[in-house]
Amino acid sequence: MAELIDVHTHYVPRGWPDLSELGGPDAPWLRIESETEAMIMTGSSEFRRIQADCWDAGVRLRDMDADGVRAQVVSPTPAFFHYGRSGAEAAKIARIFNDLALEITAPAPDRLIPFCQVPLQDPDAACREVERAVAAGHRGVEIGNHVGDRDLDSEGVVTFLQHCASLDVPVFVHPWDMDSSPRLDRWMARWLTAMPAETHLSILALILGGAFDRIDERLKICFAHGGGSFAFWLGRMENAWHGRNDVIGTSQYPPSHYLGRFSVDSVVFDDRALRLLVDTVGEDRVMVGSDYPYPLGERPAGAVVRTSRSLSESARQKIMYGNAERYLGL
Repeated sequence: MAELIDVHTHYVPRGWPDLSELGGPDAPWLRIESETEAMIMTGSSEFRRIQADCWDAGVRLRDMDADGVRAQVVSPTPAFFHYGRSGAEAAKIARIFNDLALEITAPAPDRLIPFCQVPLQDPDAACREVERAVAAGHRGVEIGNHVGDRDLDSEGVVTFLQHCASLDVPVFVHPWDMDSSPRLDRWMARWLTAMPAETHLSILALILGGAFDRIDERLKICFAHGGGSFAFWLGRMENAWHGRNDVIGTSQYPPSHYLGRFSVDSVVFDDRALRLLVDTVGEDRVMVGSDYPYPLGERPAGAVVRTSRSLSESARQKIMYGNAERYLGL
């Protein structure tokens, strides 16, 4: 049953040009360990061990066939965003990785759907790169959930999102550059707590920062990891907007008004969480995401959606492929 469309997967090329002049001493590079294994390095530090499923289209397609996946959105790994560099440096890096992504997805363009990256710290350069990348074959763009201390409601990011809306380019928001502390260094706590919190915060910024009031409703934007903790805490936000409007009433309407302005993926791993997510954001605003090929992802992709006892069959079909077809313009 190869109906499913997976909107949340990542790639890493099997090598790239030396970035040390652009990325500084902690520039990423790939330590090849075998034909099928490698280590992402940042300078002299090990970042993440990866396998051939990050770069080999044949391996990806076999896994997709095994999981019943019709198509994947193939997005950058956020470690390569380089928002801390100059806009010019990040633009050069984005161009390198975007072109390599097209090589990875070229063997199956109908099934492997590339999303580009952009130098989001420089809105003009980001707009130029998304135009170039889409013209070259990319179908959308993945961005991080913040640029330094600037959230998604900052003027530069809003300008970029408005440009994506005008081009009908879908946007996928992925958390990155999470806070670290000794309390978050245990148990992968940055991934288990900080990552959902960052995603929640980025949705909050678009709502309470008034960005959705300024951005064209045509914008197609999706948030990773089920929108983080947003669905669980919408009531708290709503209560605060009404109870302390003097502090947080910076959006034209209360938070619940903006449901329908964004989508989320389904990678929440539990039917109870999926039920809350669908009840909160709506069955038209959830799409399957797996976080393939990383070990904290869902395999087989879409397992919770397929086996959910809380979804109607029409809702299941929307989440499995119908909503993604609309989001991607298929």
